[in-house]
Amino acid sequence: MARDQGGFAIPFVICCVGVALFSVMDAAMKGLSLAIGLYNALFWRAVTGTLLGLALMLLTRQRWPTRQVLRIHLLRGTVVAAMALLFFWSILRLPLAEAIALSFIAPLIALYLAALLLKEKVGRQAVGASLLGLVGVAVILSGKLSGRYEADALLGVLAVLGSAVLFAWNLIIQRQQAQVASPIEVAFFQHLVMLAVFSTCAPWLAILPPTGAVPLVLLAATLAFTSLAALAWAYARAEAQRLIPVEYSAFLWAAIVGWLAFGERVTLTTMAGALLIVVACLIAARSKRAELAHVEAGTA
Repeated sequence: MARDQGGFAIPFVICCVGVALFSVMDAAMKGLSLAIGLYNALFWRAVTGTLLGLALMLLTRQRWPTRQVLRIHLLRGTVVAAMALLFFWSILRLPLAEAIALSFIAPLIALYLAALLLKEKVGRQAVGASLLGLVGVAVILSGKLSGRYEADALLGVLAVLGSAVLFAWNLIIQRQQAQVASPIEVAFFQHLVMLAVFSTCAPWLAILPPTGAVPLVLLAATLAFTSLAALAWAYARAEAQRLIPVEYSAFLWAAIVGWLAFGERVTLTTMAGALLIVVACLIAARSKRAELAHVEAGTA
């Protein structure tokens, strides 16, 4: 048991670092989107991340993926491109911590996607956890309906919930990807596929970023690439069910960074809703572990 805990410690720490870097990257992307527009922020981050990844692929002499692995890269990159577009569009209308809190419903959505795509069974306890998660979303949404926010923020809520659905699908693909590709390969192909997706609109929407925005482009791309590689490394070395709770630390980082960078305050409804969603996700994860243990006991 001690050896298991020791073996888990390093992936746990790396996962924590990856989540923290992602939260800082979200803030950098919000600032960049406000400066040069959402499309150009996404496009130039993809360009920079792809060039960084290509350099690392060549320096470390990474092998070219097989056709089957390449299909996984293409699927996840496309899903993440749509997910990123919705999420970053939402944080232009919502505080960072609030958007992150709403996105926490993704693991609950992943349960039903796993049932649909992988034919996994959803237990009664998991269904109850899902309902609790929906209550958490309703609590956060109640702040939007109280009249203290602009109506445009409601569209931000819908966008981040749509992003959460795609993030849930992304979680399922990530489990496969981390087992068959190196962290550098994962980060490189995700940026490359995203670049291909966003390049379709480049002739009409792309502009050269002004000199003052270049540091933010470099910062956002470096943080995105590093955090992707860190999470891929961690998920390849520890069970997803043990690492997923680390994702909830993103709320704290988003609250801190949002306050420091944009003067955003976290409301009581956001904190209460986030707590309910996190508890719901932990209940669902616990029920899943119990179900797996029951199956293993039955086959032993």
